[in-house]
Amino acid sequence: VQLQASGGGLVLSGESLRLSCVMSERPFASNSWGWFRQAPGKEREFVAAIKWRNGVTAYANSVKGRFIISRSAAKNTMYLQMNRLQPDDTALYYCAATGPAESGPNVRESEYRYWGQGTQVTVSS
Repeated sequence: VQLQASGGGLVLSGESLRLSCVMSERPFASNSWGWFRQAPGKEREFVAAIKWRNGVTAYANSVKGRFIISRSAAKNTMYLQMNRLQPDDTALYYCAATGPAESGPNVRESEYRYWGQGTQVTVSS
């Protein structure tokens, strides 16, 4: 199973970006998909997650109200709409997926089995 993240770039503070993550295989209905990010010199942190089956979402407090996670079953694709971006959002963004899971949406990095290669988001003030 491979995940391919895309959509990163350089934007100004207050602007928006949309990240995409395509999975090479049809996901299990019980998968969670998530976005994580890692800023220079910091540990990777949870951003947002969505339960594939029912679309239930979870967000980190730092992005709640600004970021929206969604998925397209027809395209095996997950999205992260990032609005009102701030310099603190600058990081390498990774998409990830769990295996089949009863719980979710999962928010812990250790629960994710499959990882994409990351896409860089840089927000300039």
